[in-house]
Amino acid sequence: MNDRTRPFRFGVVAPIRSDLPTWRDRVRLIADSGYSTLLMPDVPTWQPTLGPTLATAAALTDLRIGSWVYAAALRDPLSTAWEAHSLSVLTEGRFEMGIGAGRPGIEVELGLPAVSPTERRTRMRDTVANLRRFDGPELHTPVVMAVSGPKSQALALEVADGATFVLPPDDDRTETTKRVRDFAAGRDLELAQHIAVIGDSVAPFMAPPDLDTAALHAADSLVVLPSDPAAAAEEIQRRREEIGFSYFVIGADFADAFAPVVAQLAG
Repeated sequence: MNDRTRPFRFGVVAPIRSDLPTWRDRVRLIADSGYSTLLMPDVPTWQPTLGPTLATAAALTDLRIGSWVYAAALRDPLSTAWEAHSLSVLTEGRFEMGIGAGRPGIEVELGLPAVSPTERRTRMRDTVANLRRFDGPELHTPVVMAVSGPKSQALALEVADGATFVLPPDDDRTETTKRVRDFAAGRDLELAQHIAVIGDSVAPFMAPPDLDTAALHAADSLVVLPSDPAAAAEEIQRRREEIGFSYFVIGADFADAFAPVVAQLAG
């Protein structure tokens, strides 16, 4: 399927930042608003660990669930693959594994040995290989790989079902368009993009809170969408047509305001 005709999907990153009843209510509201996927970040010590939290969310609604994303710098490939496979089995195929290298330096901040970029990519490859072994011929857990440079892009083309491009705040739209188009020419993968800013608001867990939103708007950054729903819908359609992105991921704080866009494009 060509990404420019691939159906839209919309996911929400919904970490636990409140009491549990409030978070559960938010998960149910996200499900009722037409989103396809409930996602959790891999941020040790900030909240309950990813796997049990996703399993809890899956029991509340019929949403798909996913990791956004397992950080290879912190993760053992075998145990991560086993957790991902288990979530896929327990949700009857509603889990998708997002995996990436992990933020630079995150392992050192947590008191772990530094992990080189090469080792991070090796862990990503080994995690997917173990997942495929655990899944066997009867199950295929989708893998969405976070990519940036040529080496991670090549790995995604080899082993993933989808890719999300890690875009810096000062990304250049023209250069990103060329880079994603060149990547997509290698194989038909679902292309995802995270949205860090809507209007002038920055979503927690999606970007640093001190972003210069005025500069992002001036640069026509792809991590930004306009606050007006009609303008946002038009821009998303433009990105699918011109670049190939069809899966858009937003922060939970934007879920209510963004629901009309989801209803228009995914309904």
